[in-house]
Amino acid sequence: MKEKEKLVCRLKKSLYGLKQAPRQWYLKFDKFMSEQGYTRCHSDHCVYLKKQNDGSYIILLLYIDDMLVAGSNMQEINVLKRKLANSFAMKDLGAAKQILGMRITRDRKNRKLTLSQNEYIQKVLKRFNMQNAKLVSTPFASHFKLSKEMCPKTQEDMDYMSKVPYASAVGSLMYAMVCTRPDIAHAVGVVRRYMNNPGKEHWMAVKWILRYLKGTTNQALCFGGSNISLQGYVDADMAGDKDNRRSTTGYVFTVGGTTVSWASIIQSVVALSTTEAEYVAATEASKEMIWLQRFMGELGKEHDMGTSYSDSQSAIHLEKNSTFHSRTKHIQLKYHFIRSVLEDGELKLKKIHTSQNPPDMLTKVVTREKLRICSVSVGLQG
Repeated sequence: MKEKEKLVCRLKKSLYGLKQAPRQWYLKFDKFMSEQGYTRCHSDHCVYLKKQNDGSYIILLLYIDDMLVAGSNMQEINVLKRKLANSFAMKDLGAAKQILGMRITRDRKNRKLTLSQNEYIQKVLKRFNMQNAKLVSTPFASHFKLSKEMCPKTQEDMDYMSKVPYASAVGSLMYAMVCTRPDIAHAVGVVRRYMNNPGKEHWMAVKWILRYLKGTTNQALCFGGSNISLQGYVDADMAGDKDNRRSTTGYVFTVGGTTVSWASIIQSVVALSTTEAEYVAATEASKEMIWLQRFMGELGKEHDMGTSYSDSQSAIHLEKNSTFHSRTKHIQLKYHFIRSVLEDGELKLKKIHTSQNPPDMLTKVVTREKLRICSVSVGLQG
């Protein structure tokens, strides 16, 4: 109507699909959990916990609108679930068997729990018509020397690649990698650099990773035992990126021998030596170690100072020696953070032999035997 053309509607309740809807949902849920006596974890704002009289904890994990509740007091867990059901439209699926594409399997007799993505990987293989592909034994091969020079240059190549679901395939691989498959982290890290303009060689590398997954669908992270010691392993290659000569940082953190955090990322600076590349990698890993220590402390899992291992003796000497000289003055100030961390005693840094360093598989192409050793050492079992 003409006389109402300048009027607007005032929204009194957030609606699903609006930009502010996720935030409004989180604020409402956060308020509800606070009213129930739960404390929001400072290290991760989607983790809520409540300490019981016997010293145990009830822990709730929130991922958008999916929740997991863990604890030893089943009575208190049921109380929380009833209160959640009274306040929100929700469905109790019972003991967690699968969440976000991850299969949870329990072996209560041996006190073990495994996380796997067998069903998810099978769906990915079928989606990209790779369910009958020939198997390979490693996620990446040494003959792949990927670079931007392999991007399409002719119209024929451009037309061919326009029909290839490259971004979808890499995205599917990334989800498997971040959830339960650290063994493909390096390979996925390489192929995702060419998402904006992939070529035929890049697509062949993606299919190689899918062929590897086809033969390792049963690989799973296995957790168990009473040992909750936190340990970290860090490594770096030297100028592995063919385009800008940057190095790759790889680190793995384990709790009780099974990995809980891992990464394979390109460094933001160009290292001038192997020592510098390892130095930068150790600094990045130290930040993750500090966060994990604080997170575990908030969960009531007090432990000794975390230990990180590096296979570079020269980098360890550089990190423990604060002398400012010509070989280090060009390194950005933020990468000297690890020196203060070591001086303050927040973590320990020790030498490990290259053959025993798990992040090797996160920074470079490795042999089948080395891949097996690395995988087993971080709790990945098939």
